[in-house]
Amino acid sequence: MKADRRSILKIVKTKRVRTKEVLMQFTKTQTYQNLARSFAGECQAGMRYQFIAELAMQEKYKTLSDEIKTIAKNETVHAKRFYDTLIQKAGNQKNIIIETGYPFHSGTLEDGLKAAMTDEKSESTEIYPKYAEIAKQEGFKDVADLYTLIGEVENQHNVIFDYLYHAVKNGTLYKAESPILWICSECGHMHVGKEAWKVCPLCSSEQGYVDLHLPFEGVRI
Repeated sequence: MKADRRSILKIVKTKRVRTKEVLMQFTKTQTYQNLARSFAGECQAGMRYQFIAELAMQEKYKTLSDEIKTIAKNETVHAKRFYDTLIQKAGNQKNIIIETGYPFHSGTLEDGLKAAMTDEKSESTEIYPKYAEIAKQEGFKDVADLYTLIGEVENQHNVIFDYLYHAVKNGTLYKAESPILWICSECGHMHVGKEAWKVCPLCSSEQGYVDLHLPFEGVRI
Protein backbone atom coordinates (compact mmCIF):
# COMPACT_ATOMS: atom_id res chain seq x y z
CA MET A 1 0.00 0.00 0.00
CA LYS A 2 2.85 2.38 0.86
CA ALA A 3 4.53 1.64 -2.47
CA ASP A 4 1.29 2.36 -4.33
CA ARG A 5 0.88 5.63 -2.44
CA ARG A 6 4.45 6.69 -3.28
CA SER A 7 3.80 5.88 -6.94
CA ILE A 8 0.62 7.96 -6.99
CA LEU A 9 2.36 10.91 -5.31
CA LYS A 10 5.18 10.66 -7.83
CA ILE A 11 2.73 10.73 -10.74
CA VAL A 12 0.90 13.74 -9.28
CA LYS A 13 4.16 15.59 -8.73
CA THR A 14 5.30 14.84 -12.29
CA LYS A 15 2.00 16.15 -13.71
CA ARG A 16 2.32 19.33 -11.66
CA VAL A 17 5.85 19.91 -12.94
CA ARG A 18 4.76 19.35 -16.54
CA THR A 19 1.78 21.67 -16.10
CA LYS A 20 4.04 24.37 -14.70
CA GLU A 21 6.42 23.93 -17.63
CA VAL A 22 3.55 24.29 -20.12
CA LEU A 23 2.36 27.46 -18.39
CA MET A 24 5.87 28.89 -18.40
CA GLN A 25 6.29 28.12 -22.09
CA PHE A 26 3.07 29.97 -22.95
CA THR A 27 4.32 33.14 -21.24
CA LYS A 28 7.10 33.29 -23.81
CA THR A 29 4.70 33.46 -26.78
CA GLN A 30 3.36 36.47 -28.65
CA THR A 31 -0.18 35.21 -28.09
CA TYR A 32 0.36 35.62 -24.34
CA GLN A 33 1.16 39.29 -24.87
CA ASN A 34 -1.72 39.72 -27.31
CA LEU A 35 -4.26 38.29 -24.87
CA ALA A 36 -3.10 40.72 -22.19
CA ARG A 37 -3.34 43.62 -24.67
CA SER A 38 -6.80 42.51 -25.77
CA PHE A 39 -8.07 42.23 -22.20
CA ALA A 40 -6.90 45.77 -21.43
CA GLY A 41 -8.31 47.09 -24.71
CA GLU A 42 -11.77 45.56 -24.22
CA CYS A 43 -11.96 46.85 -20.64
CA GLN A 44 -11.16 50.36 -21.83
CA ALA A 45 -13.62 50.15 -24.72
CA GLY A 46 -16.40 49.15 -22.34
CA MET A 47 -15.63 52.15 -20.12
CA ARG A 48 -15.39 54.58 -23.06
CA TYR A 49 -18.79 53.43 -24.29
CA GLN A 50 -20.27 54.06 -20.84
CA PHE A 51 -19.05 57.65 -21.18
CA ILE A 52 -20.72 57.93 -24.59
CA ALA A 53 -23.94 56.48 -23.15
CA GLU A 54 -23.90 59.24 -20.53
CA LEU A 55 -23.63 61.85 -23.28
CA ALA A 56 -26.61 60.29 -25.05
CA MET A 57 -28.70 60.53 -21.88
CA GLN A 58 -27.70 64.15 -21.44
CA GLU A 59 -29.21 64.80 -24.87
CA LYS A 60 -32.33 62.77 -23.90
CA TYR A 61 -31.60 59.83 -26.21
CA LYS A 62 -32.72 57.08 -23.81
CA THR A 63 -32.85 54.15 -26.25
CA LEU A 64 -29.60 55.25 -27.88
CA SER A 65 -27.96 55.29 -24.45
CA ASP A 66 -29.33 51.80 -23.72
CA GLU A 67 -27.96 50.45 -27.00
CA ILE A 68 -24.51 51.85 -26.32
CA LYS A 69 -24.61 50.36 -22.81
CA THR A 70 -25.42 46.97 -24.35
CA ILE A 71 -22.36 47.24 -26.58
CA ALA A 72 -20.31 48.26 -23.53
CA LYS A 73 -21.49 45.08 -21.81
CA ASN A 74 -20.45 43.08 -24.87
CA GLU A 75 -16.94 44.49 -24.57
CA THR A 76 -16.81 43.52 -20.89
CA VAL A 77 -17.73 39.94 -21.78
CA HIS A 78 -15.03 39.93 -24.47
CA ALA A 79 -12.54 41.14 -21.87
CA LYS A 80 -13.47 38.26 -19.56
CA ARG A 81 -13.03 35.71 -22.34
CA PHE A 82 -9.53 37.02 -23.03
CA TYR A 83 -8.78 37.12 -19.30
CA ASP A 84 -10.01 33.57 -18.67
CA THR A 85 -8.07 32.24 -21.67
CA LEU A 86 -4.87 33.90 -20.49
CA ILE A 87 -5.26 32.48 -16.96
CA GLN A 88 -6.04 29.03 -18.34
CA LYS A 89 -2.90 28.96 -20.46
CA ALA A 90 -0.47 30.97 -18.32
CA GLY A 91 -1.76 30.64 -14.79
CA ASN A 92 -1.85 33.50 -12.30
CA GLN A 93 0.58 36.30 -13.11
CA LYS A 94 1.79 38.90 -10.63
CA ASN A 95 2.42 41.46 -13.36
CA ILE A 96 2.31 41.45 -17.16
CA ILE A 97 4.20 44.26 -18.84
CA ILE A 98 2.68 45.18 -22.19
CA GLU A 99 3.78 47.89 -24.58
CA THR A 100 1.02 49.11 -26.87
CA GLY A 101 -1.25 52.08 -27.46
CA TYR A 102 -4.90 52.67 -26.65
CA PRO A 103 -7.26 55.43 -27.87
CA PHE A 104 -8.35 58.26 -25.60
CA HIS A 105 -11.22 60.37 -26.92
CA SER A 106 -13.40 63.17 -25.63
CA GLY A 107 -15.93 65.58 -27.10
CA THR A 108 -19.57 65.56 -28.09
CA LEU A 109 -21.92 62.61 -28.53
CA GLU A 110 -21.28 62.79 -32.26
CA ASP A 111 -17.51 62.76 -31.66
CA GLY A 112 -17.81 59.73 -29.40
CA LEU A 113 -19.86 57.74 -31.89
CA LYS A 114 -17.42 58.53 -34.68
CA ALA A 115 -14.44 57.48 -32.56
CA ALA A 116 -16.18 54.24 -31.54
CA MET A 117 -16.91 53.48 -35.18
CA THR A 118 -13.24 53.94 -36.05
CA ASP A 119 -12.02 51.87 -33.10
CA GLU A 120 -14.34 48.96 -33.86
CA LYS A 121 -13.27 48.94 -37.50
CA SER A 122 -9.62 48.80 -36.47
CA GLU A 123 -10.25 45.85 -34.16
CA SER A 124 -12.34 43.87 -36.63
CA THR A 125 -10.27 44.44 -39.78
CA GLU A 126 -6.70 44.83 -38.49
CA ILE A 127 -5.93 43.97 -34.88
CA TYR A 128 -7.91 40.80 -34.18
CA PRO A 129 -7.32 39.17 -37.60
CA LYS A 130 -3.59 39.74 -37.01
CA TYR A 131 -3.75 38.27 -33.50
CA ALA A 132 -5.75 35.29 -34.79
CA GLU A 133 -3.10 34.56 -37.40
CA ILE A 134 -0.31 34.77 -34.83
CA ALA A 135 -2.17 32.43 -32.47
CA LYS A 136 -2.69 29.98 -35.32
CA GLN A 137 1.00 30.08 -36.26
CA GLU A 138 1.98 29.47 -32.64
CA GLY A 139 -0.29 26.43 -32.46
CA PHE A 140 -3.18 27.89 -30.46
CA LYS A 141 -6.16 27.22 -32.70
CA ASP A 142 -8.62 27.75 -29.85
CA VAL A 143 -7.26 31.27 -29.28
CA ALA A 144 -7.33 31.96 -33.02
CA ASP A 145 -10.97 30.89 -33.12
CA LEU A 146 -11.72 33.16 -30.15
CA TYR A 147 -10.24 36.16 -31.92
CA THR A 148 -12.21 35.34 -35.05
CA LEU A 149 -15.52 35.11 -33.18
CA ILE A 150 -14.96 38.32 -31.24
CA GLY A 151 -13.76 40.05 -34.40
CA GLU A 152 -17.08 39.20 -36.06
CA VAL A 153 -18.96 40.86 -33.20
CA GLU A 154 -16.72 43.92 -33.40
CA ASN A 155 -17.52 44.15 -37.10
CA GLN A 156 -21.24 44.33 -36.26
CA HIS A 157 -20.43 46.96 -33.64
CA ASN A 158 -18.69 48.96 -36.36
CA VAL A 159 -21.79 48.73 -38.57
CA ILE A 160 -24.00 49.91 -35.69
CA PHE A 161 -21.76 52.79 -34.63
CA ASP A 162 -21.38 53.86 -38.27
CA TYR A 163 -25.17 54.04 -38.57
CA LEU A 164 -25.63 55.80 -35.22
CA TYR A 165 -22.92 58.36 -35.95
CA HIS A 166 -24.38 59.37 -39.29
CA ALA A 167 -27.96 59.26 -37.97
CA VAL A 168 -27.14 61.61 -35.07
CA LYS A 169 -25.03 63.83 -37.33
CA ASN A 170 -27.75 64.12 -39.98
CA GLY A 171 -30.72 64.17 -37.62
CA THR A 172 -32.21 60.97 -39.06
CA LEU A 173 -32.16 58.72 -35.98
CA TYR A 174 -35.96 58.73 -35.87
CA LYS A 175 -36.64 59.11 -39.57
CA ALA A 176 -36.92 56.60 -42.42
CA GLU A 177 -37.12 56.75 -46.22
CA SER A 178 -40.27 54.61 -46.20
CA PRO A 179 -42.92 53.93 -43.53
CA ILE A 180 -41.73 51.66 -40.72
CA LEU A 181 -43.01 50.63 -37.29
CA TRP A 182 -42.03 52.89 -34.39
CA ILE A 183 -42.52 51.61 -30.83
CA CYS A 184 -42.37 53.51 -27.57
CA SER A 185 -39.97 51.72 -25.20
CA GLU A 186 -41.95 52.96 -22.21
CA CYS A 187 -45.60 52.18 -22.91
CA GLY A 188 -45.49 50.10 -26.10
CA HIS A 189 -47.45 52.56 -28.26
CA MET A 190 -46.93 51.80 -31.96
CA HIS A 191 -47.15 53.89 -35.09
CA VAL A 192 -46.26 53.27 -38.73
CA GLY A 193 -44.76 56.23 -40.56
CA LYS A 194 -41.62 57.82 -41.97
CA GLU A 195 -40.86 59.58 -38.71
CA ALA A 196 -41.41 58.87 -35.01
CA TRP A 197 -43.51 61.21 -32.86
CA LYS A 198 -41.89 64.03 -30.92
CA VAL A 199 -43.90 63.15 -27.82
CA CYS A 200 -45.66 59.81 -27.29
CA PRO A 201 -49.45 60.38 -27.45
CA LEU A 202 -50.02 57.64 -24.87
CA CYS A 203 -47.44 58.19 -22.11
CA SER A 204 -45.92 61.56 -23.08
CA SER A 205 -42.39 60.16 -23.27
CA GLU A 206 -40.02 62.15 -25.48
CA GLN A 207 -38.80 60.96 -28.86
CA GLY A 208 -35.57 59.67 -27.32
CA TYR A 209 -37.57 56.80 -25.79
CA VAL A 210 -38.59 55.40 -29.19
CA ASP A 211 -36.96 52.04 -30.03
CA LEU A 212 -34.16 52.29 -32.58
CA HIS A 213 -33.94 50.52 -35.94
CA LEU A 214 -30.40 49.17 -36.13
CA PRO A 215 -28.62 47.68 -39.14
CA PHE A 216 -26.77 44.35 -39.06
CA GLU A 217 -24.40 43.46 -41.87
CA GLY A 218 -25.68 40.57 -43.97
CA VAL A 219 -28.87 40.20 -41.95
CA ARG A 220 -32.33 41.41 -42.88
CA ILE A 221 -34.62 42.12 -39.92
